[in-house]
Amino acid sequence: MAVQSFPEKAYWITLNKVNGIGAVRFAALIERCGSAEAAWNAPIRTLQEAGLDRRSLENLLVARRQLNPGDEWERFQKSGFTAFTLDEATYPANLRQMDAPPPLLFVRGEIVDSDELSVALVGTRRASSYGREVAHTVATDLAHANVTVVSGLALGIDTIAHRAAIDAGGRTIAVLGSGVDQIYPPQNHQLALEIERNGALVSEYPLGTRPIAANFPPRNRIISGLSRSVAIIEASQQSGALITADFALEQGRDLFAVPGSILHPGSIGCNELIRNGAIPLLSARDLLEQLDVIRVAEQQAVRRTVPTDPFEANLLSFLSIEPLHIDELVRRSAMPAPQVTGLLAMMELKGMVRQVGSMNYVKS
Repeated sequence: MAVQSFPEKAYWITLNKVNGIGAVRFAALIERCGSAEAAWNAPIRTLQEAGLDRRSLENLLVARRQLNPGDEWERFQKSGFTAFTLDEATYPANLRQMDAPPPLLFVRGEIVDSDELSVALVGTRRASSYGREVAHTVATDLAHANVTVVSGLALGIDTIAHRAAIDAGGRTIAVLGSGVDQIYPPQNHQLALEIERNGALVSEYPLGTRPIAANFPPRNRIISGLSRSVAIIEASQQSGALITADFALEQGRDLFAVPGSILHPGSIGCNELIRNGAIPLLSARDLLEQLDVIRVAEQQAVRRTVPTDPFEANLLSFLSIEPLHIDELVRRSAMPAPQVTGLLAMMELKGMVRQVGSMNYVKS
């Protein structure tokens, strides 16, 4: 009997529901099988060759019996939401740069090109009057500078940051520890609807996923992954916001922390971050200077007017964070030196690459 086929994204959505197949195993399946559909229908030996352990393999085999990609696709289409797969050009550029990015990102609202210029503002749920005022002021100033504010929709600092960005006419993105159809906390349901109209609610979790405690630490890596810089506004020694700070450092994001009173327990986390090397955040200007807002805006304008072509994509595939000399790029790409030089100049204008040292380039 012939295997029934559905749109490729239907298989991404269905595979994403299998327990034990996270970003690393998902990527291994795609690499070994060539597509999500092929992975869904692959024989056991191929799945083992892709690196699935016994438990993940068993979970996938059970899912094959219980789930139908066509039903999952129909349910997703009825939701009216969007989903970006890692192999699509619409997948957020900042998030793609992190190690093991989520293979699938569900979006409620809209992510636009300007959201690449974004800052995460996070902090304690038990915000002091000082923390609340700082969050409001910084988020407002960022919004006025056309910087997207990213946070986690939690009570306290997160809520204030989202609200201030919207009130200032800016954009904001909330990363959920549940499906985008499961708003948590319930007190922020109305705020979530406003975020949907002025940005996006995003999640790596399948639709219908309830907000259990285990989901929130992993979602923090997406908060920092979507952002150019991360600012901890107020955090005690045990605050979950410090998890976001750890992810920011792992991902190479600039980490800021707001200094607070040495007598206030809610400031211990931020003060310790500063002692350990975080940049003291004294105003939104500190963030804007680090972001180099004018240069980034110019790069985005160039990208909009001059689309990426296949030759640029080819060159980019040879670059990483390790500097590579232009002569080596010419050799690896098998393109003429004048063509490589011209492409690199345009890619630098777009913010795709940076020149470090004499004729050495890295991926931005």
